Amino acid sequence: MSNIKTLKPTESELEILQVLWEKGAATVREVHEVLSVYKDSGYTTTLKLLQIMHEKGIVTRDDSSKTHIYKANVDKEKTQQQMLGKMVDALFGGSALQLVMQALGSSKPSNEELEEIQKLLNNLKKK
Repeated sequence: MSNIKTLKPTESELEILQVLWEKGAATVREVHEVLSVYKDSGYTTTLKLLQIMHEKGIVTRDDSSKTHIYKANVDKEKTQQQMLGKMVDALFGGSALQLVMQALGSSKPSNEELEEIQKLLNNLKKK
């Protein structure tokens, strides 16, 4: 996967990346079918976005057959870290505490999620 330093995918590009990360690889039609469940957009819009993402290097395209197959060219975890880092800086003044307090205050985490959070906190304390 590529290491694109200035990755700034749009909201729509992130939605497409989520589909590709989930599926591994997909045609324009497959991506569009997933997106159309919760978003009102046309097939040609999905096609154009994938073409732009290919030009940016965010996705790769196998065009060896009539139906092009797209794959994410960026790592999900690295993208999440990069986007989250920007968001923490921009919205929370770089404060992880403010981010966590806002996240936990806006929705009720399940007991399983709380256990995972506690494990993470315990591991961070050990370091």
